[in-house]
Amino acid sequence: MNSISVQIPSITENIRMIESFIDNAKERFHLDDDIYGNIMIAVTEAVNNAIKHGNMGDSSKNVLLSLTLDDNLLKFNIKDEGHGFDFHSLPDPTSPENLEKPGGRGIFLMKHLSDEVAFRDKGREVELSFYMNA
Repeated sequence: MNSISVQIPSITENIRMIESFIDNAKERFHLDDDIYGNIMIAVTEAVNNAIKHGNMGDSSKNVLLSLTLDDNLLKFNIKDEGHGFDFHSLPDPTSPENLEKPGGRGIFLMKHLSDEVAFRDKGREVELSFYMNA
């Protein structure tokens, strides 16, 4: 099993470090362009949510991103130091009353771009899984 990780302070500009982390993973694990695009959007969205909503933009709190590759399963784990959230009762961003709202699509995107999404530790941790073509 291969694994790599990075920890960043909760500053929005640090998303660039996450993009570099994903670029490095693309090279290291030979990700094809289709899965790479999905990973880039889903993982940066998860980290952005951890920074903004989990850690409330508090730069003294960190976000930990780790990646593991086991056989043909690539898993990204994103952890924040916030209070968590109720991931069971999220509004549907596709319902008419939510279409005009500026936010609320991040988890929707993660669920559609990842093969599997799991929330743990009261929502402070999200795991995004991607199946690699064998």
